[in-house]
Amino acid sequence: MRNLLASIGVTLALAAGTALAQGTGSEGYFEIYNDTAGNVVVGFYTNDGNGWSSNWLDGIEIMPGQSATAQFYGESGPCEQVFAVGWLGNDGGEVVDDPISIDICAASNVYLGDNEIYYD
Repeated sequence: MRNLLASIGVTLALAAGTALAQGTGSEGYFEIYNDTAGNVVVGFYTNDGNGWSSNWLDGIEIMPGQSATAQFYGESGPCEQVFAVGWLGNDGGEVVDDPISIDICAASNVYLGDNEIYYD
């Protein structure tokens, strides 16, 4: 397999408020939460050192208070990743935050807040 990023997808399951399922990256999926007051998530990108992935959200917008489940389809790959989030800009374009390191195998939840992004 070329790398884990080549075989990652996001399910179309969006939920208002709470997660649909509690999972863990080690089980092949994690939940991305938009915990902002009014920002829309339009992009989620990872980089395992071999370049940036395509947008995991692939046209899905995560509104404030919603979440989406990110699903791994690869059987192997590095756990240490860097991710960046794209937000809907005032002009309708995408504004990408600075990259953040993540252990994608240990992450069960990724929380995207107004002034912080973290995972557990």
